[in-house]
Amino acid sequence: MKERLKEIKQEALDRIQSAADEQSLQDVRVYFLGKKGQITEVLKGMGKLSKEERPVIGQLANEVRDEITEALESKKAKLEQVALEQQLQEESVDVTLPGRPVNMGGPHLLRKVIRDIEDLFTSMGYEVAEGPEVETDFYNFESLNLPKHHPARDMQDSFFITDELLMRTQTSPVQARTLRKHDGQGPVKIICPGKVYRRDTDDATHSHQFTQIEGLYVDENIRMSDLKGTLNVFAKHIFGEDRSIRLRPSFFPFTEPSVEMDISCKICGGEGCSVCKGSGWIEILGAGMVHPNVLEMAGFDSEKYTGFAFGMGPERIAMLKYGVEDIRHFYTNDIRFLKQFHGV
Repeated sequence: MKERLKEIKQEALDRIQSAADEQSLQDVRVYFLGKKGQITEVLKGMGKLSKEERPVIGQLANEVRDEITEALESKKAKLEQVALEQQLQEESVDVTLPGRPVNMGGPHLLRKVIRDIEDLFTSMGYEVAEGPEVETDFYNFESLNLPKHHPARDMQDSFFITDELLMRTQTSPVQARTLRKHDGQGPVKIICPGKVYRRDTDDATHSHQFTQIEGLYVDENIRMSDLKGTLNVFAKHIFGEDRSIRLRPSFFPFTEPSVEMDISCKICGGEGCSVCKGSGWIEILGAGMVHPNVLEMAGFDSEKYTGFAFGMGPERIAMLKYGVEDIRHFYTNDIRFLKQFHGV
């Protein structure tokens, strides 16, 4: 039995040494150390041994079992190390190779223009104010000196939800709401960006939904010259230091006096061309001094406070600044159009 145990040990060690993978090791373990393995078969014959021989054979069997087990664990560790090294080799990354390019997006052109205007006016002390897009008739019209049945309402042909609710036609209601929050105490200095809605026929220069930015400054001793100076800073910031502005008399129910602002044509330098229709000027926005009725309805003393307001369309500004010929390009999400302005 001693000789048989020595043979089993040597055979097991040889097979362990030549094992090429973990499955082969497992087969060796089962064959030699399993319940029906070779060592177990040898130990079944211990009943035929004398009392003196049994402890000796038992001790030898345990030693053989321990040596085989240790050899199995050692070989398993080596196989795992080899497998790991092979995996690392196969999955290695050549860091000298150029990386895969990542397609980077960017802000929408309209968002860029709006952000630029917001940055300019906040640097001048204005706050950005927002309000609901579903507005009441009172804030959208009446509080802006447009009582019911006023003919100027027809110009906006609004989307009414009920008799008293509509999709706002301008961001002016935000001005009215903000004025009321101040309880007749100035100053009020805000810009109001947002979406507005009008029943317009969509074409190259019109859309039933578009964006608007309005500004309002109410305080003591605010004059028309303050409005002109503000608009002049705006025009030069957006369109360049070489641009000039002019103010033309106009009419808006919520301002008095009211003006339209033009900028000098960049194409012809003011001499006249097809872009400016021969005038040398391009209309850009409307403005004026806040009507006393608007101030009074908001709780301000029109004898003490004055103010100016202005309103512009970021789409029109973007079209003039970047040469966009059709307003619908802003809304159709054509990637070919949008990618042109990632770097501006």
